Amino acid sequence: MNRRVSLVVLALALLYGANAGATEPDSVRWARRAARVTITRDDWGIAHIHGRSDADAVFGMIYAQAEDDFNRIEINYLNAMGRLAEAEGEREIYRDLRMRLFIDPASLRRQYATSPVWMRSLMDAWADGLNFYLARHPEVRPRVLTRFEPWMALSFSEGSIGGDIEQISLDGFEALYGAGAGASLRTSSRDDALIFREPTGSNGIAIAPSNTVNGNALLLINPHTSFFFRSEAKVESDEGLDAYGASTWGQFFVYQGFNSRVGWMHTSSGVDAYDEYAETVTPAGRGYRYRYGRSSRPVLSSTIAVPYRTASGMATRTFTVYRTHHGPIVRAEGGRWIAMRLMNEPQKALMQSWLRTKARNYAEYLRTMELHTNSSNNTIYADADGRIAYFHGNFIPRRDTSFDWTHAVDGSDPRTEWKGLLSVSESPLLLNPASGWLYNSNNGPWSAAGPSSQRKADFPAYVDRRGESYRGIHALRVLAGRKDFTMTRLLAAAYDPQMPAFDSLLPPLFVAYDALPAGSLQRSALAEQIEVLRRWDHRWDTTSVATSLAIYWAEDVARMVAREARTAGMAADDYAVLHATSAQRLDALATASASLTRDFGTWRTPWGAINRFQRITGDIVQPFDDAAPSIPVGFVSSRWGSLASFGTANYPKTRKRYGVTGNSFVAVVEFGKDSVRARAVTAGGESGHPGSPHFNDEADRYARGDLRTVYFYAPQLVGHTERVYRP
Repeated sequence: MNRRVSLVVLALALLYGANAGATEPDSVRWARRAARVTITRDDWGIAHIHGRSDADAVFGMIYAQAEDDFNRIEINYLNAMGRLAEAEGEREIYRDLRMRLFIDPASLRRQYATSPVWMRSLMDAWADGLNFYLARHPEVRPRVLTRFEPWMALSFSEGSIGGDIEQISLDGFEALYGAGAGASLRTSSRDDALIFREPTGSNGIAIAPSNTVNGNALLLINPHTSFFFRSEAKVESDEGLDAYGASTWGQFFVYQGFNSRVGWMHTSSGVDAYDEYAETVTPAGRGYRYRYGRSSRPVLSSTIAVPYRTASGMATRTFTVYRTHHGPIVRAEGGRWIAMRLMNEPQKALMQSWLRTKARNYAEYLRTMELHTNSSNNTIYADADGRIAYFHGNFIPRRDTSFDWTHAVDGSDPRTEWKGLLSVSESPLLLNPASGWLYNSNNGPWSAAGPSSQRKADFPAYVDRRGESYRGIHALRVLAGRKDFTMTRLLAAAYDPQMPAFDSLLPPLFVAYDALPAGSLQRSALAEQIEVLRRWDHRWDTTSVATSLAIYWAEDVARMVAREARTAGMAADDYAVLHATSAQRLDALATASASLTRDFGTWRTPWGAINRFQRITGDIVQPFDDAAPSIPVGFVSSRWGSLASFGTANYPKTRKRYGVTGNSFVAVVEFGKDSVRARAVTAGGESGHPGSPHFNDEADRYARGDLRTVYFYAPQLVGHTERVYRP
């Protein structure tokens, strides 16, 4: 370290040690780290971080994230550690308790202590970066987390919030533990609300060199999440790190992105990665026992104290929780307790999440998959060597196929135990398919490469629970039979406006209408609407009246049949296609017309006047206002098979619909032999601060699907640099 840098380190150490009450070792360490990091902000506010070591780069990366949106970093870790109620109050107690059944700080501390030295150095740098940010910015007042410890990084080791734990119903969970242990053997009588939930997930597409104009592999990265969910950044080090892409706020690895040689896109999987066990439990003294084989075992119990915020200060609620060797008890059903077994390997999961960002070829990426901790995601892969690949969900327990694993299995039967994991080669896997392309849209892998796909019959049923989807049908239409792909044409395919759901939904409506008597009042009242829908090409557009009418109508039909669909175990939209009555279809069209007329003055309202993007505050849960500026968006909910997804929410005080989930980060990447090119866009902008010029500077581009150039290499930043600084 030269004399100038040494003086800077000393000055920073004295300054931040005094301002933040930090100990001298902390302040010195932080200052040394900061002196080894450079942050360059481009003209979109995106941080390009360079560190001497990987750990230095992590320090700078998380510091830059905190500058952009510390609020989202903190809320993600409050959720991950089961501490939301400390900020949000009593309503989050059971969410916290559910998380704490699996996330134990004592266990995470032990796993941190036994981690490889290189991994501990990354976690140390992560905590240092956040603590240094808080020391540097005393005006920032955390709601709960005033100091970060390295082990905390292990609580959130996979890029999706909650992971498999969120599959546990909070209704059944609260019914069990909220009633007290003595009453908890009763089955919950709660009925879930019949409310449609916007589909989440993602699209990933890889195109082989044989199907591209330039002879280079292409990759589409298109996660569908809640908006403003991830930070976009370039992070590099002198140790070989050079990753670009989207990182979930608070994490120090690029979750969906690419480096100069390799790209990866994760899509939520339909793989069965967890199981429920129905345990036969009987009281025994002061506790309980459960049957296993020909004998019984004691149900293990422990207490968990959940602090929560009240109007007068902090309070605590203490719970006695239970587990068997299968896992924690999460609800009661049919007079038995249900235990949940799932992957809980945070150390290995964090290692896999990091190591794949440094893979330089297919063999190295495949090696990271051997850790088997990407439990809930499929992966679409492409690289500069021209390889493309599909990896299925990376954690698949080997099971006895004589059991129905879609329901809770008998926990007393030893045959229901897991028998290790399926290897990567035993799981669905595609490498360089003859079709020259592959994709995943959260559907099953059985159409992933068109005619080159693997067969469902060759795998156990538990490998995939989802089957086909309208987005999958759409992807096949835009990918099959083409050899002319470029970055621009792949992007056009990703924003293709077709909505295949209406190919199935609308014909029965026309049949019902045509069966009406010639002189009926309903026939004349709906004549214009039917004519608009008959002429429609099932493509969304901001100027399209048919898009507005069709979506309002289809939603009303689904609401009408929702209860019957639930009883039949079907999605409401699928049930509507097969089983909605003619009267329901026609009544829904009348209702949709009336709703549009009530809210917008006429049912002939173009879609862009209804479907809007708006960002007016940095709140985690966005407020919306019809009187405030907003932008028309053409693309729609993925519910209807649109690859580009824009899921909206209606609020009591608004008539227009405002996007809250769907396309959040979109990138298209071309892997040349000597360099990589990319374009990208993020919902709204990089900063979470309304006063920043980068709070909403990408909104227009986002709404049009007009991706900007990614500045991956340093020379590309010339003329596009806003600021260069050290943390």
